[in-house]
Amino acid sequence: MGVGRYLQIRSFTEELCAHLDPEDLVAQSMPDASPAKWHLAHTTWFFETFLLKSFVPDYEPLHPAYAYLFNSYYNAVGERHQRPLRGVLTRPRIGEIKAYRTAVNERMAALLDDAEHPEHSEIVRIAEIGLHHEQQHQELILSDLKHLFSLNVLAPAYRSPLVGESAPAPPLEWCRLPEGIYEIGHRGSGFAFDNEGPAHRVFLEPFALSNRLVTNAEYREFIQDGGYERAELWLDRGWSQVQKEGWRHPLYWRQASDGLTEFTLAGERELQDTEPVSHVSYLEADAFARWAGARLPTEFEWEVAAASAPLDGNFAERRRFHPAPAPTPAEAEAMQQLFGDVWEWTGSSYSPYPGYRTEAGALGEYNGKFMCDQIVLRGGSCATSHSHIRGTYRNFFYPADRWQFSGIRLGKGI
Repeated sequence: MGVGRYLQIRSFTEELCAHLDPEDLVAQSMPDASPAKWHLAHTTWFFETFLLKSFVPDYEPLHPAYAYLFNSYYNAVGERHQRPLRGVLTRPRIGEIKAYRTAVNERMAALLDDAEHPEHSEIVRIAEIGLHHEQQHQELILSDLKHLFSLNVLAPAYRSPLVGESAPAPPLEWCRLPEGIYEIGHRGSGFAFDNEGPAHRVFLEPFALSNRLVTNAEYREFIQDGGYERAELWLDRGWSQVQKEGWRHPLYWRQASDGLTEFTLAGERELQDTEPVSHVSYLEADAFARWAGARLPTEFEWEVAAASAPLDGNFAERRRFHPAPAPTPAEAEAMQQLFGDVWEWTGSSYSPYPGYRTEAGALGEYNGKFMCDQIVLRGGSCATSHSHIRGTYRNFFYPADRWQFSGIRLGKGI
């Protein structure tokens, strides 16, 4: 990994925020979200904390308070500012955060260029983790800004208007896969997070996955058939959530006088029937699958189905930042939309693979300590960078979370 790639990924974070006003960068819409300014600072703190402080002799932090303000959840590193109160941090100013990024980038470039450093290989390894960590925060910047803008009656747009749909969705069909013993998890020399391994074998009964993602039109049928009013379709936790929160449709759908609209990063627009349904929770995805006479795939079924698929899709590099309709059958293979568009809920709890061991030290807090009460999602989304995703990548969120670009692919036994 060279300095060029480091700077390229870091600059994309800045590109995502470059056209925003200071007011956009400082606000926090809910405890689960963070201000964009905080993301810009935290990703910089990561490199300063885990690389510059560790590998540059006599390194002096650029500001003694930044370690407290911009730590996220690393207990081994020290105390931190409360997550729900990140929106009160009007200082440091955005100009100071930009200067912080520039200064750390300059020091990181020198460190990465020092091939004679006695711990160069470890520096490169941790820097690679830091870059993938930054790409995760690029996605969070987009999802957090979308939630923030959606709460404003002015319906501000992050990007220019989107082109509407032009073709019907291909028929939903089933792609069958045989029973067998399959190898799951990351193997090889490429980058992967520790939660993607060790590689191991699993036995799967014969199964099938839908050839594409569930569309807005199909999810609308679920709603029209009383999907949010029929307790028998829901897990107990899901039904309780529906009653408590008053859910009646996906997060960004709205009822207008002339029909349904959807809030997007391009502003509010007419709901597009052929686009994948997005911003649904695991609880909603499970209820829809039950209504459709199916279920959600396990994460192992999904990985096996995706193993031979090209790693291509509607990713952040396209700068659409919104799910796109599935291509017609003449333009695609049988399995469509496996990567990009929306993260796909699975029916699998986020738990360690056999033989998993957390990394020693503070970086061991990155994944392992969250293996409780969360559900695995696969495939990436329209806010995920292409260079960040893999077929073995395991994302995870709580069952009720739906501010992320999350959607539905159906599965079933055969």
